[in-house]
Amino acid sequence: MKLTVIGAGPAYTNRPGAVGSSYLLTSGGTALLLDLGQGAYANLAGTLEPSTLSAIAISHLHPDHFIDLVPLRHYLRYEFEPPRRLTVLGPGALSERLDALLDQPGFSAESLEVSALSDGMVRDIGALRLEVRRVTHTDDSYAFRVSSSRVDGGGTVGSGEPGPGLVYSGDCGRAADLRPLIQPGDVLLSEVSFGLGPVPPGAFHLDAGDVGVLAAESGVSRILLTHLLSGRDRPATEAAANRASGGLPTRLVDPLDQFEL
Repeated sequence: MKLTVIGAGPAYTNRPGAVGSSYLLTSGGTALLLDLGQGAYANLAGTLEPSTLSAIAISHLHPDHFIDLVPLRHYLRYEFEPPRRLTVLGPGALSERLDALLDQPGFSAESLEVSALSDGMVRDIGALRLEVRRVTHTDDSYAFRVSSSRVDGGGTVGSGEPGPGLVYSGDCGRAADLRPLIQPGDVLLSEVSFGLGPVPPGAFHLDAGDVGVLAAESGVSRILLTHLLSGRDRPATEAAANRASGGLPTRLVDPLDQFEL
C-alpha cells in the first residue's frame, strides 16, 4: 500500500502550496482518497486521472476537508459523455451541504454516489479495507483506518483481520478516540494543529504531546504529522511528538510526499 499526500494544510496557512487535507492510498488497482480540501483537486488531477478513483471518504464537513468535491464534480460532469460517477462516503449531510453551497438541488447527485458513514463501519473497497470511528470534533466527524483487504485468488473477500495499515485522524479533539482503530505496527497519520500546544479549550484539535503519547501507548510503527496551523514551529513540533512517543520515527508531511506502508 502506498500513501501519496495530495494536500496537508489546515483551514488557513501562509505556507505556499499548503492546500487542504487530502491523502491518496493505492494498492494494486485500488485508489482510495481520504478528504479533498481547498485547492487539493489540482494536485489530485496531477497525480492520477480523478475518475479512476475507487472511492472517496470525507472525514467531516469543514471546507478544508471536503470543498474540492465541487471541482471534482464539475470534472466528472463536463469532461465525459456520458458523465462519470464516483462513490463518496461521508457525513450524512454531505450532499445537502454541497447542494446548498451551489443553491442547486441535486448538484452532487449528478456525479457523486454519496453514502453516509457510521461509527464502526467496515467496508472493503477493492484491495483496501476502510474502518471508521466517530471522533470528537464536529457533531459528525470520523477517523479512518485503511489496510489491505483479505481477497483470495478469485477476487472474493475472505474473513480474518487485515495486516498493519494507516490510521488517519481527520480532525480530532481527543486522542483517545483514535485508540480503538489502531493496531500494533500501524502508521499514524495525525493532525497536529496546535503544534507545541496547548490546544485552546473548545478547539477540538491535537498538539504534538497528544499525538506522541497516543503513538507510544498504541504501538504504532511511525508517526506522520499533518494539518499544522500557520505560524507554528515545524521542527519543534516534530521533535516534541518524537520525544513524547519515546523516539518513534516522526515527520511532518507535505503535498506530493510519498510513503510505502
